[in-house]
Amino acid sequence: MKQRFKNRNLIVEFIAERLIQIVALTSLAFILGIFYFVFQESYWAFKPAEEKYQKENASKASKISDDGEINGHLDENNELRPKKYPPESPTKNIGKSDSIISKNFNPLEEAKNISLHRYSMGKERPIKIEDLFKPNDIIEGKPVFIWQPISTEPKYNILPLIFGSFKVSAIGIIIAFPISILAALFTIAFAPKWVREIIKPVVEILAGFPTVVIGFFCLTVLSGYIEELFNTQLRLNAFLGGVGLSIVIIPIVYTLIEDSLFIVPRHLSEASLALGANKWQTAYKVLLPAAMPGVFAAFLLGFGRAFGETMIALMITGNAAVITMNLFDSVRTMAATIGSEMAEVEYRSIHYGVLFIIGSVLFLITFSLNALAEFIFRKKIVKKFRGY
Repeated sequence: MKQRFKNRNLIVEFIAERLIQIVALTSLAFILGIFYFVFQESYWAFKPAEEKYQKENASKASKISDDGEINGHLDENNELRPKKYPPESPTKNIGKSDSIISKNFNPLEEAKNISLHRYSMGKERPIKIEDLFKPNDIIEGKPVFIWQPISTEPKYNILPLIFGSFKVSAIGIIIAFPISILAALFTIAFAPKWVREIIKPVVEILAGFPTVVIGFFCLTVLSGYIEELFNTQLRLNAFLGGVGLSIVIIPIVYTLIEDSLFIVPRHLSEASLALGANKWQTAYKVLLPAAMPGVFAAFLLGFGRAFGETMIALMITGNAAVITMNLFDSVRTMAATIGSEMAEVEYRSIHYGVLFIIGSVLFLITFSLNALAEFIFRKKIVKKFRGY
């Protein structure tokens, strides 16, 4: 009976292990698939317009109907040929000019002209990767970096977007990090056990708040107070965006720091108290240094979370792609740019490809921060207390 029960447990363990392996491999394949898709779509920014729209031109030409359009078909040489032309007689006079449809009318050329209209009017051409990082205009004799994809002369430079993302994220982490450390130290070293059991779940509930609700709160309430307090010229600015992001990342940073402090062996704090140190000295000089790898990991994860936030950055930063050190100027982040422009961009256009390039850069930065925090600093604290 015992042997049968043991064999059954072995079978269950074997199935569970295989399921975990399958889930892990599937997750890895999914991540690699997303990575491949994003970089593949980024390539459309570097393709010439004629190559991009070759298939689209043939499709448009084949849909031209008798009342102004012509139905087409592909012959055995894969060239578009019209099935039927309009009558060769002149049309009705319009004003003083006559409109005559020639028998040499080429639907492929007509569709090509329609497809490339945007490129001829906007002077938009395939870009090079270095064009995204160098000055693309001169104002008052100074080179400037401009993100202006919708204009007669589109300009693509992602440095203002990268700068705006780092600026808002830095403000958010500077506000959130000290608050999270002090709250975690209070919870571990000073608060009674029953208070800790209340504070920790309440703070973690805040992490589940929809970011759009937090953004709306900042937009309608905090923006007015900040405008009056600092006498700002712009109601929506980088500082307000940083405050909104700090509300989002405080629960994440607090939870990670509190967990890192909690796993510090208790005999270290007891020894410090026995030697005559007070609670604050123990928390500041014993607990915090011992948990420093976990604290730094929390810093990186919180910064990465703020860097990739979309809704709050879209709602309350002002969305002005400028490079300035003034905290109260409007900025535009990479995530907000993708969120606001991707829905209206022309499919597989230059602008479309550049947005995917921005997504690739955003993905690489956030992935690097998360990997650095997870695989390096989090493991250091575990090894430190295990003694190897």
